[in-house]
Order: sequence, then C-alpha cells, then structure tokens
Amino acid sequence: MKTDPIFYRLFQEYPSSFFELIGESTNLVDAYKFDSFEVKQTAFRIDGLFIPKESNIAIRFQL
Repeated sequence: MKTDPIFYRLFQEYPSSFFELIGESTNLVDAYKFDSFEVKQTAFRIDGLFIPKESNIAIRFQL
C-alpha cells in the first residue's frame, strides 16, 4: 500500500472505524473482509476494499 498507508493500516487494524466514519453500524464489520486490490487497467489501484462475506450486502470502497 503506497497511496494511503495511514488509512489502510487504520482500517486493517480497526475496521470498525471505517463504519463509524461513514455513519453506519459497527456491527457490519463482521460481515466484511478488508483488503487492497489492483484492477488491470493501466494500474488503477483501489486503496482499500471491504468485501462482503455474503452476496446480499454492499461492497464498501476506501479510495
């Protein structure tokens, strides 16, 4: 993670802080896995991504 290491580390270590910042329930944190991904397209990088563990909830991006 080179673009936003502070936020990546914060959300990696304290994922509930993301949900607090966006005004959502911190109970949602258990339904997600946080990671960083690179999308093939001249290296477009998504700094952080909360991927739902189940398909019925939204993907959350940290750009």
